[in-house]
Amino acid sequence: MPSITHDLAAFLVEAKRRTYAGLDDGATVATPLLAGSKQLEHRAPPYAYRDIYFGMGFFVGQESVSRDDRVIWSMSYSGGVRADIADRDTLLATYKFLRQALLAIPIDKPFRGPRLFEQAAMIYRNESEGALDRFHGVETIAQHDGTPLYELRYSGGLLH
Repeated sequence: MPSITHDLAAFLVEAKRRTYAGLDDGATVATPLLAGSKQLEHRAPPYAYRDIYFGMGFFVGQESVSRDDRVIWSMSYSGGVRADIADRDTLLATYKFLRQALLAIPIDKPFRGPRLFEQAAMIYRNESEGALDRFHGVETIAQHDGTPLYELRYSGGLLH
């Protein structure tokens, strides 16, 4: 793996652990670029990470990484809990579990969480294809009995 790709992967792992996965919306900047969005940022020169998304039950967003003020990598995503989940406690428990899974982000595929993560009554699965330069995938959360709770689709890669 070329040095910049390895450095970028390590930065992505750090950035994701220090934003949504580790801090939830506590990492939100006070004045987002887009009205109504949540915006999370992390900097470790020469890299800067930005995640902007809209929504909660269903959400859509984009992450980007710039190096020396030039965007070099991006990932778009959309998903959320099942539309029929109206119980706030279930929604919050699902997203709390999601953040725990995302903290286990692997450096060899630093897009979302690990391939499999299980804890208490939930199972997280992440199926992806490709590498840091071009990839896509789907992550899901289900109860241990197989009842689906959440799904997210994502894709992205290095920008040329």
